[in-house]
Amino acid sequence: MTMPSEQDTARREGGRDQDRFDRIDWDEHADSAGVGLSTSTVGLLVTTLPIAALAAYDRRFVGARETTAGALGEDLGVGSLFEALGMEYDPGSLEYLFGFTVLCFVWYLLVPLYRNPRMTRYYWGEFKRNRPAVVSLGWLLVVFAGGLLGPLLLSAPEQDVLLGHQPPVYLSIDATNVARCLGETVGGRCHGTWEYPLGTTQGGEGVFRNVVYGMTVSVQIAFITTAIVAAIGITVGTVSAYAGGWVDEILMRFVDIVLSFPTLLFFLLILYIYGAGLGMFILVFSLFAWGGTARYVRSKALSVAEEPYVDAARLSGASTFRVVRRHVVPNTASSIVTQLTLLVPGFLLAEAQLAFLGLGDSSIHSWGQLISAGRSDLAFAPWIVLAPGIALFLTILAFNFLGDALLDALDPEAETETQR
Repeated sequence: MTMPSEQDTARREGGRDQDRFDRIDWDEHADSAGVGLSTSTVGLLVTTLPIAALAAYDRRFVGARETTAGALGEDLGVGSLFEALGMEYDPGSLEYLFGFTVLCFVWYLLVPLYRNPRMTRYYWGEFKRNRPAVVSLGWLLVVFAGGLLGPLLLSAPEQDVLLGHQPPVYLSIDATNVARCLGETVGGRCHGTWEYPLGTTQGGEGVFRNVVYGMTVSVQIAFITTAIVAAIGITVGTVSAYAGGWVDEILMRFVDIVLSFPTLLFFLLILYIYGAGLGMFILVFSLFAWGGTARYVRSKALSVAEEPYVDAARLSGASTFRVVRRHVVPNTASSIVTQLTLLVPGFLLAEAQLAFLGLGDSSIHSWGQLISAGRSDLAFAPWIVLAPGIALFLTILAFNFLGDALLDALDPEAETETQR
């Protein structure tokens, strides 16, 4: 039997002494000296700077567009930069906000998944057991890609009354309903062409381009409303749970007011005063939709705040902000993600319903606006309604499947309770 050497004994004793509670620099572990910024936050700030610079540049030359551009015959804003690249795209305030929310999604969701490959593999293994959810994820990726790249690759739909009611490819329509048939006319029926694969509307706008631009509107609604609801709901919920006492009571009573507020009536009032607009729709509905998220986050944060590791963080000297940011919020993130995913279909349906009733923004090419435009021609041109209707149906169904699968993959305890 080999006896341990003096160096080995000293090394082990030194290791035990080094690991003793009173010899550990807990200020380094707790980082209680300051607030500190996470890697994701720093990355978000750095990547947001180009978007902020473009927005500031565009806003700086908005007045110049109306005065100088008319005289010089050129656009001085960001739209001219895209035009130089061969793209007919002129971003507005909503597009810049959408770009910022996409960066938030990348840095606070995708980057953490990339930095934790073991957990990512586990989540993906649990998620892909749900085959409908995998197919739904594929469809949502198509919608996201179409919404992000569509306006860059395709010009906006333009009206041409002479091209109205062109049928989709492999379909036909009575030639008497078409002013000028682009395809073959056989037996008194006009056949569709690949120039307009999904046909045209009464005004001659391509349905395919409308559907693609509708993807852009849907993606903007999904990302921006989710970001606003998450920011307010998570903040209010965690502060209410961690602070407790009179702070908890005041915040929860405010949440009750928000949940009981008639959002639709308030939106109609704003619509009457300021007019319709997609930005106004997103702002109003997201500002009054975070109440449920705040209450849900509070219930999860209350259970997390009682865990031993949170008590250990407090005893180590960690600040309240660090405890909430590093322990409470991350350990409630899985439930928050699934809850937010199930909120998006409600926003998409609300926009489509308002557009169908003529209360939406008629200047945008949303699926709801396209459905509203084709309802009078449903008898002989059903493709105008069916194409956006099917896209809207599949998107809402995909979000529901995705939310259920994420709930099972990220929160196994919820699945166990459901089975019981």
